[in-house]
Amino acid sequence: MQSSVEAMQGTVATFDPATGTASVLLDNGTSVEVPKAAFAASGLRLVRLGQRLRLQTDAEHRVIGVALVTM
Repeated sequence: MQSSVEAMQGTVATFDPATGTASVLLDNGTSVEVPKAAFAASGLRLVRLGQRLRLQTDAEHRVIGVALVTM
């Protein structure tokens, strides 16, 4: 079975430094929860509200990684 990884972008809506979790508002208006494991995999420890992130998802659309969007 072949694995699939997708990427999308959104804006940080909430971030809880105590739990290491966040919610991100995608460009289409959908809210996505970002688990602590996705931050751990990326090396990011803190993000700011309003910051742009690139999210990597697996075939089941679970967030597995995050990265800062740089322009």
